[in-house]
Amino acid sequence: MNVLEWAFGKRMTPAERLRKNQRLLDKAIRELDQQRVKLEKQEKTLVSQIRQSAQKGQMGACKIQAKDLVRTRRYIEKFYSMRSQLQKISLRLQTYRTNEQMMQAMKGATMALGSMNRTMNLPSLQRIAMEFERENDIMEQRQDMMDDAIDDAMDMGLEEEGDEVVEQVLEEIGVDLSQAMGETPSGLQVAAVPENKVAQAVGGGGGGGGGGADPGDDDLQARLDSLRR
Repeated sequence: MNVLEWAFGKRMTPAERLRKNQRLLDKAIRELDQQRVKLEKQEKTLVSQIRQSAQKGQMGACKIQAKDLVRTRRYIEKFYSMRSQLQKISLRLQTYRTNEQMMQAMKGATMALGSMNRTMNLPSLQRIAMEFERENDIMEQRQDMMDDAIDDAMDMGLEEEGDEVVEQVLEEIGVDLSQAMGETPSGLQVAAVPENKVAQAVGGGGGGGGGGADPGDDDLQARLDSLRR
């Protein structure tokens, strides 16, 4: 704490001190750069003057100007070294400032996490999760019931309409639905015996003497031909 701070009762925070010192260092670096640029211009001027004196044969002036040139170059190197040192200090202060900001951020995050942990009620959260799961199950059951009801309503009458479509198609191709679904299989079952008998008669060498055509066989053959068409 300096005299002004003690007299007026004003205290600077560490972050404010770092910012103030950082500004002072940046100002000093700029001033050094300005002086170094002036010395570099002076160096170029001395070099041109030495050439002019050498051309005129003024050796005494050349020696004095050469000493000034050497001295100027040494100061330029010294300014470079001073700037490097100031830059090093500035970077260190910037690092400290960054660390201070990180600590403040961590402090704020810690306080926020502590406040959240204090306000968090685990039994309440568990109860809310259980209620959500129960309500979700109820919603899924109701959704399934609604889907089944909609499917039943949409499927109503499909079988009758399907039968009508099949009957219409069979009528278009010239086949009666009742004949195709009912009478034809029974006719096939009845006709199985005569076919077997004919086969036995052929195999036995014509023992029954049944040479005439049966009208029932002709009717069956006509029905089978209509189904094939």
